[in-house]
Amino acid sequence: MNAPAASILVVDDEPDLRTLYELTLLREGYRVETASSVQEARDQLKAHRFDAVITDMRLPDGFGMELLQDLRDQQRRERCVVMTAYGSAENAVEALRAGAFDYLTKPVDLKQFRSVVASAIQGTGGVPPPRASRSNGFSRSTNAAAATGEFGNANAALDRLVGESDAIRNVKQRVAKVSRGMAPVLIHGESGTGKELVAQALHASSQRADGPLVAVNCGAIPENLLEAEFFGARKGSYTGASQDRDGYFQAARGGTLFLDEIGDLPLAMQSKLLRAIQERSVRPLGSTQEETVDVRIVSATHRDLAADVQAGRFRQDLYYRLNVIEIVIPPLRERREDLPALCAALLTRIAHESGMPVPQLTDRALNAIAAHPLTGNVRELENLLHRAVALSDGDELQVDAPSGASDVQMARLAPPTLVPAPEGSAVSAAFSAGPHASTSADTGQGPQPLANGCTVPLPSDLQAWLDQQEREILIRALKEAGFNRTATAARLGISLRQIRYRIARLNIAVPNDQDPHDELG
Repeated sequence: MNAPAASILVVDDEPDLRTLYELTLLREGYRVETASSVQEARDQLKAHRFDAVITDMRLPDGFGMELLQDLRDQQRRERCVVMTAYGSAENAVEALRAGAFDYLTKPVDLKQFRSVVASAIQGTGGVPPPRASRSNGFSRSTNAAAATGEFGNANAALDRLVGESDAIRNVKQRVAKVSRGMAPVLIHGESGTGKELVAQALHASSQRADGPLVAVNCGAIPENLLEAEFFGARKGSYTGASQDRDGYFQAARGGTLFLDEIGDLPLAMQSKLLRAIQERSVRPLGSTQEETVDVRIVSATHRDLAADVQAGRFRQDLYYRLNVIEIVIPPLRERREDLPALCAALLTRIAHESGMPVPQLTDRALNAIAAHPLTGNVRELENLLHRAVALSDGDELQVDAPSGASDVQMARLAPPTLVPAPEGSAVSAAFSAGPHASTSADTGQGPQPLANGCTVPLPSDLQAWLDQQEREILIRALKEAGFNRTATAARLGISLRQIRYRIARLNIAVPNDQDPHDELG
């Protein structure tokens, strides 16, 4: 049995436009009612139930925002699309923040009009959802099959945000709430907190989950390639363009475009991005025609964009357009009660990736982990666990405590089991307080002087620096031992299991036939 056609209420005081919208929707198979004022619209809403309401912002007896407020106050199911005049970006942002599903800019492009209406009624029970647009072989996009696999299921995607602290529960609740609309979302959090995981959860929880999720690191693209990468390019538009190619916007049609580290985007590109978001169309490099694109924008940053706006490094209008809804991810130091669950989940992943069982997480190991400041958040915790797995012998995980932390201090930092301690308990308070060891970071005294009066130079990326030092030592030891892993492990005072793990993690190429005693190669 076919689903009933969706019912739509169109509210506009201009008769010609109202008729145009009505005929366009009737041709699409929808049932349509019209109104020319706020009062007429209220009478229609009182008499009927609709799947969507499309309303002009300015009406003879009021504003379309009043209808939006009525729908919210009455907890009606209708999704509201607001039409605003060209150049009234602040009105569109205000409507989205007030709960509008989406907006249209007048004069309305009918192709875009049909697309927005289809998105609005999708999942309301009116008509079958439209099929998401597919990109043509765009390798960086996530297609429908992947979306419903790794993180397409909404519950599974939210479960990947590990933790039951109040802070992480608030993040999950906000994701579930804002995923239903089309309003742009800005995810803010320190490096390593899991901003991309939140973006994946937003996409998987939305009605666009069957469409692609295209993730873009804005700070990793050369400035001279930004326009072609974002908007696509036509054959011959620049040296090396041997064929037409889609950009990120085209690849994300029908889905979500995730702009990571949006604060690193140059000012010149910011203005072009703003226009693409406002007009919902892009012009590929070398083309004279604009292409309509249907994407939801989710962006992320670790920077203080409001301060960047004040300093002139980020466009204020783009900031307001992107920051319609903000999701703030708390740093790990503010949710240390989630450490046991996070460690368990990360160790399970490490075991899966390495193909070997990982040592057991003991109370002592958890105490040692809790003693670390973990300023790099979940990413640093994962690196710490990787290193602990590589260094551990036997069945128990061995974690080195940070220098300066005594056994007594460590014992105060973690609960005795993998179950988070009750809120308000002494253990929970210790987790929230973090490590108590007195370090230069705690005292604010800066780097400590050496005997000769010099200071230790600080690397800008500590983990990358440590990995590089470890890699160089391993390569040197392997070469000196003729790439014999058993001899190398003995030389460095570690086990064969540890040397194999380190070689794999640091991606060191070793000939497989150099060690007859290493049965696993």
